[in-house]
Amino acid sequence: MSKQKREFYFDNAKFILIFLVVFGHFISPHKSNSDVLYTVYNFIYTFHMPAFIMIAGFFSKSILKEGYLKKIFKKILIPYFIFQLIYFAFYTVKNGSETFTLFDPYWTLWFLLSLVLWNVLLFVFARMKYPLVIALVLGLIAGYVQDIGTFLSLSRTFVFFPVFLLGYYLKKEHFYALLRPNIRIAASVVFGAMLISYYFFFPETAKEWLLASSSYEELGVEVEQAVFIRLLMYGLMFIATFSFMALVPKRELFFTHMGSRTLYVYLLHGFVVKLFSITPFYDAIQETGNYILFLGLAAGVTLLLASKPIMTVAQPLIELRTSLLQKYMARSRNTADAS
Repeated sequence: MSKQKREFYFDNAKFILIFLVVFGHFISPHKSNSDVLYTVYNFIYTFHMPAFIMIAGFFSKSILKEGYLKKIFKKILIPYFIFQLIYFAFYTVKNGSETFTLFDPYWTLWFLLSLVLWNVLLFVFARMKYPLVIALVLGLIAGYVQDIGTFLSLSRTFVFFPVFLLGYYLKKEHFYALLRPNIRIAASVVFGAMLISYYFFFPETAKEWLLASSSYEELGVEVEQAVFIRLLMYGLMFIATFSFMALVPKRELFFTHMGSRTLYVYLLHGFVVKLFSITPFYDAIQETGNYILFLGLAAGVTLLLASKPIMTVAQPLIELRTSLLQKYMARSRNTADAS
C-alpha cells in the first residue's frame, strides 16, 4: 500500500501499541517491586491488546471475500509454526528439556493463534443475527470451562472475540469521531482518572483477569460472581480502549511508517527481552530501581525491530520471502556499478 493510501491514524495507533507491548514485557518481571510499576503494568494491560485486537478486527472487513481466510492462514500460521519451533529450541537450551507442541503457544505467540481463530469465527459470525451479543455471551461462558487455559489459546480467543468483532463492525468514521476536541479532552480526563484509581483501588488478584487466560475456578472466584467481574473487566477494557483511540494522533509522525511493521516487532521482541534479562544492565536497573530506563529501552527496541535492516534480515523467517534482501542487493550492485 502506498504511503498516500495508508491511514496515518491507524499506523500511529499500532506503533504506540506495539511499543506498549514491548514496554509491558520489559517491566513484567519487576511489577511486584514497585507500586507505580504495578499500576502502570495493569493500566496498559487494560487496553493495549484490546486496542490491537479491535484494530485487527477493523482491518478484517474482507472476511467474506474468496481466498481471504487462505491468505490469513498463510500469513499468520506459517510464522506461528516457525516461531513455535524457535521458542521450543530456546527453552530446550535454557531448561535442558522441553516437549514440543503446536497446540499450546509459547508466550506472545497466543496472539497469532487467536488471530487465526478470530477470523474463522468472524467468517461465521458475520452472517449471523445479533453477533455481538452472542460473542459476548460466549466470552462470559468461556470462563466456566475449567481446563480451557492456554490450549489453542481458546480462553483468550473467546474472551477477546467480542472486541475483534466490534472492530469489524466499526467504520473509519466511528474512530475519527473520537478525535473531536471535546472527546479528546474527556478521554484525557478518563485516562488520568483510571490510572490514579488503579494505583489506589486495583486489586492484586485482578491482573489475571486482564490476561484472560484462566478459568473462573483458577481465578478463585465464586461462579455466581464470575460473570459480573468479567462484565466489569469488559467495561474497563472498552472505556480504556476507546479513550486511547481518542488520544492517538491523526497526522504523520516520525514513527508513523513503522506502524505497518508491528508483526516484526511482536515476533522478535520476546527474544530481546529474554536475552536482556541476563545482561548486567538488567541487574543494574533491578538493583537501583531506576525503572524509568525501561521506557527508553522499550522505545529503542521497538524502533530497532521496526527498522528496514532488521526487516530485511528477518523477512525470510517471518514472510518466507526475500524481496527486501533482493532490493538491497540490487541497490548495492547499482551503487557499485555507478562508482
